[in-house]
Amino acid sequence: MMHRALILAASLVFLPLSVEARPVPDGFTELTKTLSPSVVNISTAQTVEIDEDAVPAFPKGSPLERFNDFFGGGNDRDGRVNKSLGSGFVINADGHIVTNNHVIEDADLIEVTFPNGDTYEADLVGRDPATDIAVLKIDAGQPLPFVKWGDSDTAEVGEWVIAIGNPFGYSGSVAAGIISARNRDISHGSYDDFIQTDVAINRGNSGGPLFNMSGDVIGVNTAILSPTGYSVGISFSVPAELAKSVVDQLVEYGETRRGYLGVRPQKVSNAIAKSYGLDEAKGALVKSVVADSPADKGGLQRGDLIIALGGEELESSRLLSRKIAEAAIDEELEITYIRKRKRKTATVVIERLKELVTDEEKERRAKAEGDADRSINGIYIESLSVEARRKYRITDEVEGVRVVKVDKRAEASGKILKGDIIEEVGFEKVTSPKEFEEAMKLATDFDGPVTILINRGGNYIFYALSVA
Repeated sequence: MMHRALILAASLVFLPLSVEARPVPDGFTELTKTLSPSVVNISTAQTVEIDEDAVPAFPKGSPLERFNDFFGGGNDRDGRVNKSLGSGFVINADGHIVTNNHVIEDADLIEVTFPNGDTYEADLVGRDPATDIAVLKIDAGQPLPFVKWGDSDTAEVGEWVIAIGNPFGYSGSVAAGIISARNRDISHGSYDDFIQTDVAINRGNSGGPLFNMSGDVIGVNTAILSPTGYSVGISFSVPAELAKSVVDQLVEYGETRRGYLGVRPQKVSNAIAKSYGLDEAKGALVKSVVADSPADKGGLQRGDLIIALGGEELESSRLLSRKIAEAAIDEELEITYIRKRKRKTATVVIERLKELVTDEEKERRAKAEGDADRSINGIYIESLSVEARRKYRITDEVEGVRVVKVDKRAEASGKILKGDIIEEVGFEKVTSPKEFEEAMKLATDFDGPVTILINRGGNYIFYALSVA
């Protein structure tokens, strides 16, 4: 009897704890009715240069004339217009609308359509490629229905959420699911902190809102993970706490104004955490400090393990960039860290991050100085801008100009291809369209062909071209 009693007592220890689960929603009808009027369809148009000789038009009266628009023939001199669709949501009665940067990027025309069919041309207020957030503004002549931001930091895994958007152009589509995970890093950028859901997000949902059951926006639907290109139940949203801070800056300044600390962080493993006297892996390990940066002035050193910012614990190194970016510029921030297993505190004055602003400013100045995209000897090229590097995954180490197109009648046709990076002309480096043009013109002063160095996906090829 004693033996049986012991076995029974031991088994009771391993009984699962009871958890009071939240009830499953009866439906989403009322939420949908309330929220849908503030979710819009966004369509964009971009004029694209086309080679009219390469794509001939079918003559008028031909049975194939209707295919001209499809194949690109028979278009105006300005080229055809490509249209893309996305979603967005109104955040105030004045007509400010939030969407994804990739929805409106490079657009010449942006139109916003409400569920009732009202359509307005939108102005771009500002955009932030780093977080894929953009803000538009429309003038409706009357107050507009809008939704409010929620607290994404309190959203929990397993919580019900709904998305409203325009998948494949079907406006006002509603999908429901749960939060699958938090704080996801999908290698999208320095500020990755995505909410993962199993909500059906498809092409056209980008830029649309993710709502909690209170009807508050807790995320901006941005990306999906799919081998097919369609929803497989893994979607990612920019959390509202991050998106709202970016939106507020874009509305106020037309650009982002992020905080800057000046450290390069490293992920903290369990082994490193234990070596610093911690029971669990958390915080950010400083692997280098930029000279004369706020961190340097505040006394931080390589090897310091940052565990808290402003009294708030830092859960992981990945969150350091986001927390610093959101910190108030020119104000003091208390940083708690561990050095040689001793807890210390430093006070730093956060400065404004210059890098992203400087890159865009350089691009604007370059274009103003005649560094805009152009064509020489039938080779159409573009500068390696911040956006081009991000879009085509070109590393910062690569310098040159990117080939956009090569005329079929040009001597370079069949040798130089779209996507090639031209790094040298006549054994001289070129780092901008202007330098490329000058180098090609200079080559005409010499007899014989000019040597051009091509970087094709990391493979280097020399070509000799006649530029006379």
